[in-house]
Amino acid sequence: RQLRGRAGRQGDPGTSQFYASLEDDLMRIFGSDRIAGLMDRMGYKEGEVIQHSMITKSIERAQRKVEENNFGIRKRLIEYDDVMNAQRDVIYRRRRHALFGERLKFDLNNMLFDLCEEMISTHQNNRDYHGFKLDCIRILSTDTHIDEKEFEHGKPHELAEKLYTEATEYYNRKSNHLVEHIFPNIKNLFETRGTTIENVVLPVTDGVKGMQVIFNLKKAIDSKGREVIQSIEKSVTLLIIDEAWKEHLRQMDELKQSVQSAVYEQKDPLLIYKLEAFDLFKEMVSEVNRDVISFLFKGNLPQQQQTQMNQAQQPQKTDYSRMKTGRDDTSAITNPNSGAVANRNGNGASAQQQEAKHEPVRVGPKVGRNDPCPCGSGKKYKACHGKDA
Repeated sequence: RQLRGRAGRQGDPGTSQFYASLEDDLMRIFGSDRIAGLMDRMGYKEGEVIQHSMITKSIERAQRKVEENNFGIRKRLIEYDDVMNAQRDVIYRRRRHALFGERLKFDLNNMLFDLCEEMISTHQNNRDYHGFKLDCIRILSTDTHIDEKEFEHGKPHELAEKLYTEATEYYNRKSNHLVEHIFPNIKNLFETRGTTIENVVLPVTDGVKGMQVIFNLKKAIDSKGREVIQSIEKSVTLLIIDEAWKEHLRQMDELKQSVQSAVYEQKDPLLIYKLEAFDLFKEMVSEVNRDVISFLFKGNLPQQQQTQMNQAQQPQKTDYSRMKTGRDDTSAITNPNSGAVANRNGNGASAQQQEAKHEPVRVGPKVGRNDPCPCGSGKKYKACHGKDA
């Protein structure tokens, strides 16, 4: 290739020489079997250089088939990946809205309305009014004023709008109550430590799951506490979307492997993959809407931490520069204030003295391993009575 490039700069197109064998996989799979028989009839010997136009064209055709096959594989992979790209655009758009606060309120309203439509449609088709009332309490944490007669004979869209209005009013009342409850503590914290604290951590739970919400103290004061609600909505949306998306990616990988068996049924695996992927994505979006709305409607401060707010700090690194790699037993015993282990009553010196090893009492001189054995045999102690010691 380099020689051909140099020749091209001098006006000569140049040629390339390849070394190939008729027994290579390239020629054996994609080449013609007649070429090997023709070479045998022409009397070419093993290892002899073959320079013939027929061989050159055969290699070119085999290479063209290989490249076409590789191109088809890559094109097929892109077609599979296009399905994921379309879903990824939707999820990343929602996540970007939550991360930067763009259209987050609109997304939450759309989630709530879609959830109301789904609840009305599901239970009205099954004629399950009591199940509908139970879902309102279980997901939205509030009862509905829609009676059974209106539920059975009303139009689904009108019922969904009425349920959406009731749920929105309840959520606004809940948010205002939460702001009124914690804003005095925020104001007190800002007046006492506002110059040293920038962000504050607030624990929030729905009774099952909990999370730590971080909000800016100065913005919370300027917005009369509304910044806390926005931070809760942002954190909840991001957390649930991330968890659902990771689980969805795992399911999509399993689906991609399972649809390959559709070729045995003379069906297109890509078509099956697109249909099944759409159903999985639709189910994931429905679960995200339900989980986000449920957490926001049921979320509150933990009972034992109603007034607890901590400063958001960066994780501190441990300073190992002054730590020792060894241990001075003598100083640990004599110094009760050292970093040794103490008992439950805080009496560290007594615990250290109890852990100190006691030397055995000797009645005679210590015999070394290379000293003569005391038995008088003349052998070394390690080869006589000290052999098994």
